[in-house]
Amino acid sequence: MTVSNKLTVASIQMDCILNDKEANLNRAGALIEDAVKKGAQLVVLPELFNTGYRVEEYDTVLAEPIPGAATQWMHQLAAKHHIYIAGAIIESGENGILYDTAVVVGPEGFKGKHRKMHLWGGEDKRFGKGEQLDVIQLSFCKIGLLICYEIGFPEMARIQVHKGADILIYTSAFGRARYYAWDTASRSRALENGAFVIASNRCGQDKDSAFGGLSRIVGPDTTILASYGAEGDAVVCAQIDLDEVARMRQVLPYLRDMNEKLYNNNF
Repeated sequence: MTVSNKLTVASIQMDCILNDKEANLNRAGALIEDAVKKGAQLVVLPELFNTGYRVEEYDTVLAEPIPGAATQWMHQLAAKHHIYIAGAIIESGENGILYDTAVVVGPEGFKGKHRKMHLWGGEDKRFGKGEQLDVIQLSFCKIGLLICYEIGFPEMARIQVHKGADILIYTSAFGRARYYAWDTASRSRALENGAFVIASNRCGQDKDSAFGGLSRIVGPDTTILASYGAEGDAVVCAQIDLDEVARMRQVLPYLRDMNEKLYNNNF
């Protein structure tokens, strides 16, 4: 019997209400339910989906441990629907340090996390920098979990792919003013690594920060398999075939032909 490596994935685009976890979780929950109806097995939420992004004056109050309340909420939905859910929240870490942290939760519970390592703008005044770059094993493949601005750091994606990732996830609150970077980088990371990219982005506006939307799912040949516009909540779904990863890595063998010694000597 032939085993299918096809699965349906979803990139959630949503606006958030600042400092209102209940409203944001209700909104995210409804979008997840919609994704499940479309067959999604892996659902990605935006960066700081439960609090909104521009909550710097409330960071300490809104921060949660991981595992904690947010991951428990994610687990309830993941277990109910037998899916995986990823998204980023404000984490209360060790020694009172806060982190912008992406998590993934499955039917069996917490699977792993990634603390944002490259901080945008004034984020360094809010959050500590993560120091570990891992991949996370799901039932169907390994994923790389990254956050927003990190889409512009190809080294991170390459490291995760070398560790076995076939899907790169970007949970984001990417600005509208630099949408061109989002558009180009999301396709570039897919092409360079022969990997699928699931890029989930905020829409709407927090204070003077306008977010760009354009949530998308990109194939390893840079084809945009599904996408949405700049405005409005959306569930962006696509069926992907993980066999395409191996095929594209033969068509464009960037990983095979890397001169690793060169990079080891210069980084």
